[in-house]
Amino acid sequence: MGTAPRADARPGRRARIAIVVAATAIGAVVLLSLLLRAALEPQRASRFLLDRVGASLGLEIRAAGRAEYRLRGTPVLVLRDVGVREPGAARELLHADRLLLSVPWSTIRARGDVLAATRLEADAPRVDLPALQHWLATRPPSTTPKRLPSFTDGVRIRDGRLAKDDWTIDGIQVDLPRLAAGEPAHARLRARYLDPPLEIPVDLAIAVSDPDALLRNARTGFAASGRISVRRGGDWTLPAWLVLSGPLRFGADDVRLDPARIGIAARWESGATRVPFALGAHGPLLFDEAVWQLADATLALRGRGIPARDPVPPLRARGQLALGRRLVLRLQGHIARWPQAWPALPAPLAAADAPMPFALDYTGAPDLGDVASLALQRERATLDARLRLADVQGWLANDAGNPLPPLDARVRAPLLDLDGARLEGVEATFDAPEVADAGR
Repeated sequence: MGTAPRADARPGRRARIAIVVAATAIGAVVLLSLLLRAALEPQRASRFLLDRVGASLGLEIRAAGRAEYRLRGTPVLVLRDVGVREPGAARELLHADRLLLSVPWSTIRARGDVLAATRLEADAPRVDLPALQHWLATRPPSTTPKRLPSFTDGVRIRDGRLAKDDWTIDGIQVDLPRLAAGEPAHARLRARYLDPPLEIPVDLAIAVSDPDALLRNARTGFAASGRISVRRGGDWTLPAWLVLSGPLRFGADDVRLDPARIGIAARWESGATRVPFALGAHGPLLFDEAVWQLADATLALRGRGIPARDPVPPLRARGQLALGRRLVLRLQGHIARWPQAWPALPAPLAAADAPMPFALDYTGAPDLGDVASLALQRERATLDARLRLADVQGWLANDAGNPLPPLDARVRAPLLDLDGARLEGVEATFDAPEVADAGR
């Protein structure tokens, strides 16, 4: 009889133990649920994520706006009012109204070993280029090869802005349907380069053969075509259709296309003046410090207007062209023939049909409003002149105006026939007060 009570007590002890374990488990589940809920609350989750990313990059990243996330299907994170700066810096290097990133679970599980995303959207991203460059200069050299992230559902940017101290690229819109290493990329780019009073809106279709090569500082095939317009305040406009291609390479602070093949169909518009022309160029193209530069390039120019009224000479040349706050032209070549719209030449020069050697040197405002130097040869006759292109253009268009061109020039010719008068050893000087002392 002494053993019966012990046999009856064992189930009670087991029940109490089971209840305690069950209660503990339930409490742990409840506590864990509460912790998970707090951890996965959008604002806290986004702050945790941005703190981790910022710490790894040496940046302060904050999202002041409402955050959202979705875990079903493909995870999506949406951040608003995002600011990125170096610790203690006065200026943000990046600010965006909204960022959306969609990443598959496989990428999340890979913990950074796989850079595969679904989609990226950025609304009003504004990049401060000097602040970005300062941060990049502080980064230690990478010991691992740079990798191109993939976006299977593409990248979309709206109302972007890239600002430097003296110029801005705004209105940036990018539509990139897909980006993947080893695959060509095709995108649509709209933007406006602004350096008052100069303004250059563009709307281009772009193709890159191997985007991943750009991260390795290697060359890759590049092509762009579309509309571009160069405007200088209310003075003049140059609307054009551009075709550009060549091997592309990114440098530390520059972009190179070497050699570049450029085709432009354009129209110069100033007041009531319309001058259509076509320009082709081939040579190394460099974009650095907001300056486009063609060095040691070959160029071909022709007019697209009615020959009798077209002032654009058909020419081929070699030299340098640079466009930024200032325009630089240093060209040497040949004019194929004397344009019909130019004043008629006296005999025997009018009968000559050989190409005319020329040299042009200009450094000044992009509207060609400053003084240029021009050397021109026709047979054994020579012209050495300093002129303003707009003044000469106006003189050519004004039939009832001054019979003498607005040039500061010297003309030499071994023989001229003027209204039946035969002149030998001719040397004439033109003195235009508006250009005589300019730029000397």
